[in-house]
Amino acid sequence: MADTIKREIHLALIHYPVYNKVGEVVTSSVTTLDIHDISRVARTYAVSSFCVVTPLKKQQQLVERLIEHWMTGYGAEYNPTRKEALLITRVMNNFTEMVRDLTEQYEKKPVIVATSAKKFPKSVSFQYLRKEIKREEPVLLLFGTGWGLEKSILTEADYVLDPVEGVGEYNHLPVRAAIAIILDRLVA
Repeated sequence: MADTIKREIHLALIHYPVYNKVGEVVTSSVTTLDIHDISRVARTYAVSSFCVVTPLKKQQQLVERLIEHWMTGYGAEYNPTRKEALLITRVMNNFTEMVRDLTEQYEKKPVIVATSAKKFPKSVSFQYLRKEIKREEPVLLLFGTGWGLEKSILTEADYVLDPVEGVGEYNHLPVRAAIAIILDRLVA
């Protein structure tokens, strides 16, 4: 069971700027299963907020409709645990807006931690980040969709977390699974 230290952990699922499989910077599509599953994982690990970041208005509307469906009316009655999970979920236009919002909320910029399937020069271990989280500073964990976060986001982050490594050479986890594993390693 997790200890009782107050943690202010926030998650962001970034859909832009990310890379596609040929290395172009793109906006990836929102996946409704990601929203449901990541919201559930986030609530399970007492995350303070989960933000879906996309500049596309139609994708923002999709996220908002999904949240509204499960928060009101039949959806809320049919599955109250889904409603509870989605209480911390929201959508924003871009990374800068999200950081500004958290900075205003805490009156200081959160510690920004990017994730990647690759190791970077400023990568930190799970053990190191676990200690950072215990310092009770707000922490924003960034997760990329597509083929990963664009380098400007990695550069702007305070840290890049070591990749989750399996037992073989293949290393391309679905983002929902990576988030669950990372949260379990950091806060459980």
